[in-house]
Amino acid sequence: MTVRIRKAVFPAAGLGTRFLPATKAQPKEMLPLVDKPLIQYVIEEAVGSGIDNITIVTGRGKNAIEDHFDVSFELEQVLQSRGKNDLLEEVRKISNMIHLTYVRQKEALGLGHAILVAREAVGDEPFAVLLGDDIIDSKIPCMKQMTDLFEKLQASIIATCEVPRSEISSYGVIRGTPVEGFDNRVFRVHDVVEKPPAAEAPSTMAIIGRYVLTPEIFPILEETRSGRGGEIQLTDGIRALLAKQPVYAYRFDGTRYDAGDKLGFLKATVEFALKRDDLGKDFRQYLKTIKI
Repeated sequence: MTVRIRKAVFPAAGLGTRFLPATKAQPKEMLPLVDKPLIQYVIEEAVGSGIDNITIVTGRGKNAIEDHFDVSFELEQVLQSRGKNDLLEEVRKISNMIHLTYVRQKEALGLGHAILVAREAVGDEPFAVLLGDDIIDSKIPCMKQMTDLFEKLQASIIATCEVPRSEISSYGVIRGTPVEGFDNRVFRVHDVVEKPPAAEAPSTMAIIGRYVLTPEIFPILEETRSGRGGEIQLTDGIRALLAKQPVYAYRFDGTRYDAGDKLGFLKATVEFALKRDDLGKDFRQYLKTIKI
């Protein structure tokens, strides 16, 4: 029987230290990319991928995330009384977008631990994981590409993209072989390595923040020992999962922006602004006036 991906996990309990001091009092996930918070782009990707339910793993100081996706009666009343119907519709669309549940990660003990915290909400079925540090611009949502592939493979899938070898030490990296019939986009994974030195990296295919995982990952993460920094690494869990069942890597179609990095965030802001019908023309004209 073919199983469909219905649920997703969004880990959002990290401290966002790379964006201090902006993230001292607000979640990194709420930083605005043009006029929408980062997390909304990812939630919209999940909705566009046919996912019905998202569990957001939060921590201390993350209340703004819940408020953003909640109903705001006072704001809606003000917008309605002032006849700002377009904005009213936009605000209501956010709160009606998808069914969200929240679980608390009391300590930031790594991505693997964050996913483990969501175990009860996910249940015994395959699920998606989406990370807010990676914003992916594509005609077909990246996660939709992956869930469609899952329906064919019925196995765990890791999103990957090629990065320069000089940058590969900042990523988890896969070692794999191409699977026939997928235009060199699907690879059978043989190993995953977390942030290897450039000279020792098994490939230049970096792991990006989109996963489809089978529920067998949960008991494995329970048994995974904490590594560097006392964190439970998802990479270690996936390596153990490889011994039990096939895992595939998918080279997705789209442009990925590293929104967890200041320079990547600035690049995404410029690119997304230029694509906007209401901003693009004037913004492009402004950029031409800058002396560089």
